[in-house]
Amino acid sequence: MSQPHNTNKGERLNVQPIRKKSDIEIARFLLSKNKHGQRDVLLFLMGINTGLRASDLVVRTVGEFRNTKHPVIVEQKTHKKRTLNVSNLSDLIDDFIKDKQDNDYLFQSNKFKNYHIKVNGVYQIMQKLGRQMDRDDFGTHTMRKTFGYHYYRQTHDIATLMTIFNHSSQQITKRYIGITEDEINESLDKFKLGL
Repeated sequence: MSQPHNTNKGERLNVQPIRKKSDIEIARFLLSKNKHGQRDVLLFLMGINTGLRASDLVVRTVGEFRNTKHPVIVEQKTHKKRTLNVSNLSDLIDDFIKDKQDNDYLFQSNKFKNYHIKVNGVYQIMQKLGRQMDRDDFGTHTMRKTFGYHYYRQTHDIATLMTIFNHSSQQITKRYIGITEDEINESLDKFKLGL
């Protein structure tokens, strides 16, 4: 099973991306059945389409996304400004925020009125999803790694992905998104000696 605590480095290393697009569709369907399904689906889709850390997702406010497809945020860990591109999610976001106030948190807590879901809440959502999908490698970094994995597979632009993730080397980025492991396995699939 994944580590019980969602902020340690062990969890980041054990957590894997969702590699199959069909599994992303299954995840979206399962999340839609949650008590707060619309919120959980949007959280998941924002995570896998922006690559934001869970800590940066949970603190977003409605006003940041009203009337813009390119909100500018400040990342909590790095304190760096980042412009998001949520063009592909704009219809979902607009529908989700239409009856909300600008100062409301985008992802409201179940327990506390006028407060956002906590990172541990995201962890719990991902752990439940993992159990439903018979996976023990889901955690708070699943969404971020899924973004990185599919971004790299579609573009092969590791340099831009490294910049998005604020990593110091391409090797770190490849290892983080599970590409190094995939590439090793693919090369070994074709490797034969004495056969």
